[in-house]
Amino acid sequence: MFRTVLSIVAVVSLLGALPSAAAPGQTKAKAQSASKPASTSPVNINTASATDFEGLPGIGAKTAARIVEYRQKNGPFKKIEELMNVRGLGEKNFLKLKSQLTVGAAKADHDRQDPR
Repeated sequence: MFRTVLSIVAVVSLLGALPSAAAPGQTKAKAQSASKPASTSPVNINTASATDFEGLPGIGAKTAARIVEYRQKNGPFKKIEELMNVRGLGEKNFLKLKSQLTVGAAKADHDRQDPR
């Protein structure tokens, strides 16, 4: 009897020590945002891909796609504040991201030298 109880206690304590992927009450979105690595270098909003934007806190796949689409339709951003013109990205979210954004030169095909 004592061995059975001791075995059960040992198994329960081992299972309790294992890390879990997500707590039972934790939502899927919360679990994903917790695993999203924080961006360490500023993101150039004129050259960043949708994946780069998704790496920023509070930016999901749809908003990232809208930013890239806006840039394609309207040309390169002149200042980071223009990002607030993108649907789904208001002042509140912009202020959270501002320190992680930069505006650099846009990629251009005409920068290559003509071989003639």
